[in-house]
Amino acid sequence: MSKLLSAKSKQVLLGPLSKNNPIMVQVLGICSALAVTAKLEPALVMGLSVTIIVALSNVIISLLRNTIPNRIRIIVQLVVVAALVTVVSEFLKAFAYDVSVQLSVYIGLIITNCILMGRLEAFAMGNKPWESFLDGLGNGIGYAWILAAVAFVRELLGSGTLLNYRIIPQSFYDAGYVNNGMMMMPPMALILVACLIWIHRAANKDLQEK
Repeated sequence: MSKLLSAKSKQVLLGPLSKNNPIMVQVLGICSALAVTAKLEPALVMGLSVTIIVALSNVIISLLRNTIPNRIRIIVQLVVVAALVTVVSEFLKAFAYDVSVQLSVYIGLIITNCILMGRLEAFAMGNKPWESFLDGLGNGIGYAWILAAVAFVRELLGSGTLLNYRIIPQSFYDAGYVNNGMMMMPPMALILVACLIWIHRAANKDLQEK
């Protein structure tokens, strides 16, 4: 048990949550952050989907890493990711159809997400399955919480709801409150992500460029 929760394992798991966050530090996966964060529900589903796919694909590639010819490693990685994305997509269509419709083509585009291919190449191809699983889990959660944070602000200020439940009371609207329609526009997602990156860099001086 102590080996499974060693200092290295904890760093692999917890590092992507902040210090090495895939969005705030590595600036990966930005496109989906713009596309699926107008509402909190699809953002959470997208974050969970990416977490599951990157964790499982990391484990599979780590298990196969010594048998994959170097010249076709990218093809093998794409096949593994595409298979997992297909399974997740069909699961969503079967059990969460409305969310699947909201996410539209973006679930399929997980295949091209730079976070997945980056972790497969940079980590899974050179590490054991357990560490690869933790790396995928950490990066997936690090990606997911950024999407959730952006979607929380956009839905709350843009629609007055969270998970489609009314949060801002009707009395506010009766008094003249108006939802901020700009929050529903994709550029606002980019601005909010930029604000998160700015705050994160300000709090972590060691990440600032000299």
